[in-house]
Amino acid sequence: MNHVTQSNSNRVSALPRVVNSKTQLRAELAIARRLGKSIGLVPTMGALHAGHLSLVAASCRECDFTVVTIFVNPTQFGPGEDFSSYPRSLEADRTALAAYAVDLVFAPAVEEVYGKNHGSSLDVGPAAVPFEGARRPGHFSGVATVVLKLFNLVMPEVAYFGRKDYQQSIVVRRLVDDLDLPIELRVCAIVRDHDGLALSSRNAYLSPAQRQQALVLSRSLRVASELVATGERRTARIIDRMREVFATAPEVKIDYIALVRDGTVDEVSKIDGPTTAVVAARVGQTRLIDNELIARAVATLRE
Repeated sequence: MNHVTQSNSNRVSALPRVVNSKTQLRAELAIARRLGKSIGLVPTMGALHAGHLSLVAASCRECDFTVVTIFVNPTQFGPGEDFSSYPRSLEADRTALAAYAVDLVFAPAVEEVYGKNHGSSLDVGPAAVPFEGARRPGHFSGVATVVLKLFNLVMPEVAYFGRKDYQQSIVVRRLVDDLDLPIELRVCAIVRDHDGLALSSRNAYLSPAQRQQALVLSRSLRVASELVATGERRTARIIDRMREVFATAPEVKIDYIALVRDGTVDEVSKIDGPTTAVVAARVGQTRLIDNELIARAVATLRE
């Protein structure tokens, strides 16, 4: 598991420039392209934490010009979800980004991204159906639609996403492959706090007691990895043990636990190759997700 580390690389002091309109964004990018610069895109909804900043750092290392988008996308929130209360902290985000060589922040209003007559949306197929797709109808259509719009606006060589949103990364890869988009995707490792909790903007909703209870998500994944490392191959047995871990935290209600072939959303009945465990649960009113690659190369799994 990757944990939060402090980095002073690429440290700068100036706040990155913010543009709010598509016209401004395109004008800035046109200049960068005329100078032959490669463009990296880090799409976010703001409330930046070290997980987001690890993506920013990767883009700044690998690309000549980094664009960070900060946009709370309404089309990926369902009825009763936290769109209106989702953390919004643009100035704090700019301050965090000042530690990196970010060239531009695109922070548009909803009306700038979705005009008054906007009616298009994307169906990204089977990758969006189970797990998050089943629990949050329309979520991945909203994700895919806004990601495609950002790709079209920025036209990056490389786009950076976090592995914590495991299914989202698969949906975006499907989008890129199916629509022949000339973009390289980088899916970067999960960043965790010192106690193992995967960093998330929604962690801010947790009370101190709930945060302690939320540690069962990462503990259950660690138990799954340990079982595989000691020779367990039966999916049902691994999931049973994960449920036993969750049972130690009465405020946490499991949404789903599944073991899937890594890089897909296909559930497996026996571990015979690279496998990822995915979990989602509610801690009080806060819904959290997490995942871990619990099995790697097939050769390591021979009994």
